[in-house]
Amino acid sequence: MKQRLPIIVLFALILASSLASIGSYSATSQLVNEDMDRALALTMQEQQSNVITQDTIRTFNSHLQISELRGRATIAVDTKGRQFRAYARCSEATIFSLSDQRPTAVLWAVTLLWATFCFYRRRQEMAQSMGMLRYGGLCFAESKRAFYDAQGQRIKLTPMQQQLMEMFFQKDSHQLTKTEICNTLWPKKPDANETLYTLIRRLKPVVEQNSELKIESDRGRAYELKVKE
Repeated sequence: MKQRLPIIVLFALILASSLASIGSYSATSQLVNEDMDRALALTMQEQQSNVITQDTIRTFNSHLQISELRGRATIAVDTKGRQFRAYARCSEATIFSLSDQRPTAVLWAVTLLWATFCFYRRRQEMAQSMGMLRYGGLCFAESKRAFYDAQGQRIKLTPMQQQLMEMFFQKDSHQLTKTEICNTLWPKKPDANETLYTLIRRLKPVVEQNSELKIESDRGRAYELKVKE
């Protein structure tokens, strides 16, 4: 769900931007049509003639309350019907230019920034996934020799904890004998059992707090990194 959240937010921003733009256009279109219809009705009343002339256009423009429409709105005549019918109209581009698209522009800017963030985050995730071992909600990036939790946050480990966790991850069974651990971490120490016990005791809470894993002892002879039941 957390991986899908950025995409859900992106689509929500796109939808909000589109609705804001359409809403502003629709509201402006209604105002423009009302203004043109009113101006045309007043013009035809004053002219008292069915002939459309240059004077008709000038009178029509003078009655328009939206000044930006003057010279951009036109009068069309229906020649198909039996009765004379005139219509005032303007292009969709004119209506769009008159609509307040500033909120939409802000939303689209935020959408673009969020899309850029999602793109780079996705690239980062893909880059991290290459050469990465995953187990129990824990990820080990071999190239960086770093462990990450499910949220992609790096887990802080001491050098000894780091080595031991790498050994657990590199073993298919995720199980290590005490002898195997001691010979690798403390090759020159005759008896490292107590040191190993301390290392395991301090590592356990770190693993359990940052993943779905736990470290279990197998009769004191081995340790296993396994998923919690």
